[in-house]
Amino acid sequence: MTTRSTSADRPASVALAEAPTRQARNSAALWTAIGRCRGHEVIRRRGFVAVNGDVRAGLRILIQEPHLDPDELTEASELVRRAPGPVNAEDPFSSTDLGHLGMRGWQMPIMVRPPGPAGEPVLDVIRVRRPEDLQAAERIVIEGFELTGFTPYRPGELFPPALIEQPGVDVFLAVHDGVPAGAAVTVVDDGVGGHYWVGTSPAFRSRGVGRAVMLGSLAHLADLPVTLTASKLGRPLYETLGYTAAAHATWWASP
Repeated sequence: MTTRSTSADRPASVALAEAPTRQARNSAALWTAIGRCRGHEVIRRRGFVAVNGDVRAGLRILIQEPHLDPDELTEASELVRRAPGPVNAEDPFSSTDLGHLGMRGWQMPIMVRPPGPAGEPVLDVIRVRRPEDLQAAERIVIEGFELTGFTPYRPGELFPPALIEQPGVDVFLAVHDGVPAGAAVTVVDDGVGGHYWVGTSPAFRSRGVGRAVMLGSLAHLADLPVTLTASKLGRPLYETLGYTAAAHATWWASP
């Protein structure tokens, strides 16, 4: 479960060497919350967390340690082989090879931002509380990230209604001239914030929506160190917001 930490247990910053571990824990907190809200099986081991979903959601594996022991690797491999749908695995340490399972791998930088204020967004950015706003954010993420496994669209399948009630999890929506245009998810766990699914509706790209939703969602994380995993297109934006690349995570996906 995600938790909001008191000032006494918040790290003042995240050292670059700690970034993979912090990202691993934060991502596991998000996916544990999502899995429970969806009613999917959540499997916790020393070296990984897995969320075993249905034929559309598939299986998510979150590597938690630099090395899995043989039993953990065997169990994770069996989960992949038996997965009912697509498989995605995140390895912030880039140390566990899943190529033997027929999965393709690629790398993305883990970035960290020290505590500090962010600027004001030029668009309205709201913290989602209403079901219709959650569905708007959900649609933006599905379209923006081309999550074809969630099409045709079924409301609440990617972002279950209970998600915004989970401690530490927040969904944000950027609005452009009254129209939902961008979305992001943040997680606070063990004194560290994390950003996920920072997306822009295809109709509003190149209009500053991504920057706006980042600034709007950073406001409540200003006194925390924050991590994220960046795409190639997103990295330049994040660097202008004070993020620094710390390591490279390896992501794996089924064909």
